[in-house]
Amino acid sequence: MRPSKRAGRERRRTARLARNALRSPYVTRLISPVNLLDEESIVIVERNADRILDRIGMEFRGDPETLDLFRKAGARVEGSRVRFDPGWCREKVSTAPPVFTQHARNPKNNVQIGGNSQIFCPSFGSPFVHDMERGRRYATIEDFRNLTRIHHMLASLHHSGGVVCEPVDLPVPVRHLHMAHSHLTLNDKPFMGAVTSRQRALDTIQMCRLAMGTKFVDQNCVLYSVVNTNAPLVMDQTMLLALKEYANAGQCVVVSPFVLGGAMSPVTVAATLSQVLAEVMASVSLIQLIRPGAPAVFGTFFSPLSLQTGAPTFGTPEGTQFQMCAKKLAERLGLPFHSVGGLTASKVPDAQAGYESQSQLMGAVLAGVNFIIHATGCLEGLLTMGYEKTVMDADRCTAMARFVEGVDFSETAQALDAFVEVSPGEHFLGCAHTQSNFEDAFWVSEMSDNKTYEQWVAEGGEWQHERASRRVQEILAAYEQPKLDSSVLQSLDEFVAMRTKEIESEK
Repeated sequence: MRPSKRAGRERRRTARLARNALRSPYVTRLISPVNLLDEESIVIVERNADRILDRIGMEFRGDPETLDLFRKAGARVEGSRVRFDPGWCREKVSTAPPVFTQHARNPKNNVQIGGNSQIFCPSFGSPFVHDMERGRRYATIEDFRNLTRIHHMLASLHHSGGVVCEPVDLPVPVRHLHMAHSHLTLNDKPFMGAVTSRQRALDTIQMCRLAMGTKFVDQNCVLYSVVNTNAPLVMDQTMLLALKEYANAGQCVVVSPFVLGGAMSPVTVAATLSQVLAEVMASVSLIQLIRPGAPAVFGTFFSPLSLQTGAPTFGTPEGTQFQMCAKKLAERLGLPFHSVGGLTASKVPDAQAGYESQSQLMGAVLAGVNFIIHATGCLEGLLTMGYEKTVMDADRCTAMARFVEGVDFSETAQALDAFVEVSPGEHFLGCAHTQSNFEDAFWVSEMSDNKTYEQWVAEGGEWQHERASRRVQEILAAYEQPKLDSSVLQSLDEFVAMRTKEIESEK
C-alpha cells in the first residue's frame, strides 16, 4: 500500500528532529542588537541612577553583616538604608566578568552567558499548569517532572530552568529538594538554584556538588540563580541571604528588579530605567564585595501596569522599548543581560497568547537579551505553565534562532551556478543548487500548517493547539532519561531523604 502524504510528512519531520538533536548548546548572534539610547539619553539615565543612589539610597534589610560590609567599603549606612557616592557602585561592579560559562551536568550542554550568546529558557514560578485534555489545574511534582522531560527533549531550549511550575502537592519546605533532583536527573542541561531561603540555596549547591564533584563546583559556575529586588529600592532578607550564599560559592547571581510600571516604578520608561539601573548597581556591588570576580548578571522584569484595571500587561511597546534600552545599560556596566521572553495574559494557547508572546519574544531577541527567561510556556501572566504552549513557543524560538544568524552571503548562498543553469522564465525547483540545499534552505515550522485547506480537512482539520497536544505526547513517549552514574543518583536520593527528615524534625 502506498504510504499517505501525512505519513511521508511525519517521516520528514522525524528526520528534521533527529538533525535538530545535534544542536548548538546556545545561539550565537551574528546580528547587532537594536539600541534606542543615544549618548545624551544614556548620560541622563546613568546620572539619574547615581542621584537616586546618592540622595535616596537602597535598603538592604535583615542582615547586619551586609550593612557592615558596605560601611567598611566606604558606603554611607544609616539603619538599613545604604547610600553611595556617584561612581562608587560602577567601580565595584567592574570586577564582575562580562562573559562566563555556566556548566551543565553534561559538558556538551554548557552555555555561554554574555557576549554574543543568546539562551532560551522556560517559564518560571507558575502554581498552575494547563493542557488541552485536563484544562487548568494546580501543578504537581509529576507535572514538574514531565515539563523537565519535555525541556530536555526540545532542542531550541538551552536551559532546564528553575521553578518550571510550583509542585503544590509537596510541602513548601521540601519542594526545592525535589525540583533540584528533577533537574539533575531528568535533564542534563544547566539549571537555576533555589532563592527562597539561605538554606535552600545551600541545599542546591550541595546537590550540585554530589552530582558534579565538590572541587568542580567550587571552581566553576554551575548554578544560575535569579534574585529579585523588592522595587522600589529594597532588597529583602530572603533574597539577600540567598544572594550571599551563591556569591560566596562563586555561583552566578542574576539581580533582576521585579517592576510593575506605574506601581513599583514611575509611569515612564525613562524613570524606570534609572531606578532599575540603581537597584542593579547597588546589588551587584554587594556581590563583588563578597567575592570579587563572582559572576553576576543585569536582570530585568518590567511589565507596564494597566492604569485602568490594575492588571499587568504583556507584549506592549513600552516593554520592548525598556529591554532595548536596558541592554545598552548592561553593556556599559560590562554585565550580561537577562530579561523576559514570551509573556502573555491569555489563559489558553489561543491567538492572544500567540501574538502577545511573539511580540515579547521578538522584542527580547531584537534587544539582544543574552538570557531570555519565560521564553516558553507562559499563560495567564505567569500564573500558568502550558504544556501545548511550551512546544508552540519552542517552535518560535527556533525561528528566532534562525533570525539572529543573519543573512548568509557565502559563495554557496550567492547561487551564481543556479542562474547559469536556469534560463530566464524557467523555475529553480529542479536545479542542482535547490536539490543540494532544499532541506535547510528555509526555516520550517514544526507547529504551523501550510497545506491547502482541502489537505488540512482531509487529514483531520487539526487546529494548532491540537497538533501541539499530540506533539507533547510524542515527546513524552520518545523521552530517554540522560545517563547518570548510579552512585550519583543514590547520593542525590539519600541527600533528599536526609534533608527531608531534618526539615520535618524542625517543625
